[in-house]
Parts: sequence; structure tokens; C-alpha cells
Amino acid sequence: QAFFCLLLCIPWGSSCPPSCQCTERAGAKAVLCSSRHLEEIPKDIPKDAVFLKLDANSITRIPSNAFRHLSHLEELDLSRNAIEKIDRAAFKGVAAALRTLDLSSNRIRNVPKEALLALTAKLRLANNPWHCECALQEVLWEARLDPDSVQDITCHTAPRQEYVGKPLLQVLDAGANFCSARQRTTDVAMFVTMFAWFAMVIVYVVCYVRHNREDACKQVDYLKSLPGTHGEAT
Repeated sequence: QAFFCLLLCIPWGSSCPPSCQCTERAGAKAVLCSSRHLEEIPKDIPKDAVFLKLDANSITRIPSNAFRHLSHLEELDLSRNAIEKIDRAAFKGVAAALRTLDLSSNRIRNVPKEALLALTAKLRLANNPWHCECALQEVLWEARLDPDSVQDITCHTAPRQEYVGKPLLQVLDAGANFCSARQRTTDVAMFVTMFAWFAMVIVYVVCYVRHNREDACKQVDYLKSLPGTHGEAT
């Protein structure tokens, strides 16, 4: 009974993952998991964590709701990993409190803009093999980026070879717009849809008129075929 009482009395929200070290910083819990050869985000991070360092590991993906239970989290360091994929809802649940998010020095080529634009945190995205596209351009214009690292967001690949190897900010300042092609595609798709709809209306009207004309002709032929019709006509 004493054992079960002990289990019930343990503050599970304050437990610490075995691969990490938990300390206090000015009364706030810091969870330090740097350089621990982690391949995924630990599941048992304390709910009252305010600072979380997961840098210098081998994490490859940030799945949906990875930090949802960490409503007090203010600083999150995921730099120097091998992150390639970030799910749309990766940071769901931490958007309100998060002040700093470091994703620098990973393997991120693209990211769903919804994952980052929902945040008010200061973002560090430098030193990733970015593919310069519309979503990244929107993140650059709308997200709160760390001004000291924004120049290191470089086009590793791009629709045009002349942009490769250049800072994205420099490319955009030179007049490039990666969202214009998407807008043209959307406009064309809308035009095709409207044309198809208009064509369907025209076909319907033509068929309707033709059907009514055929019915009218049949009615006239029927009236002509009646016995009294010829007598009245004479």
C-alpha cells in the first residue's frame, strides 16, 4: 500500500526523461537534452518545462502535436539536428507561450507555412538547404524571424539557376516573386472552371430549346392528325 501511495504522490509532470537533464533557471524548469544521440523527440518531457534544448541530436522529423502538452514552453532549441520534415501541426499547443524557436542547421528543404505562421516566436531558420518557393517567401514576409540570421536563409535550390546560392532576402529584393507562378496557375484553373461551367449552361439551354421544339412539333403533328382538324381547315 505504501508503494502505491508513493506512485500516486509522484508529481509526474515534473519527471525528467532518462536521456535528459532537468534543472531550474530562475524558478523555471529547463530540460537539457543536447548531444544525447536522440532520433526522435522524447515523449516524457515534463509538462512544466519552460526551456527545452534538443540541439545536436539526430532528430529527422517533427510530428504533429509533438509539443502539445508543453503549454508553458517559451524557448525551444532544435538546431543542429537532421530534421527534414515538419508536419503542419508540429507546434500546435505551444504557439501562445513560445518566444524562441531555433531550427537552424538542419536539413529542411521546405516547410508548411501553417506550421510557422501560427507562431509569434522569434524564428531561426538559417543554414538549411532551402528550396526557394512561395511558402518560404510567405514565411519570410509574415513570420517573426531573427534579424541576425535572416541573411543566412539561402536558396539551395530554386526555380531559376541564377537564384541558387543567394540569400532569399537578396533574391526577393531584386524583384523575384515565387508566389506569382502559383497565382497564375490559380487564375488559369479558375478560368478553365468558369469556361467549363459556362459551356455546360450553353449545352443545357440548347438541349432544352431543342427538346421543347421537338415537343411542339409533335403536338402540331398530333393536332393535324385529328379527324376534325382537316374539316375545320377546309
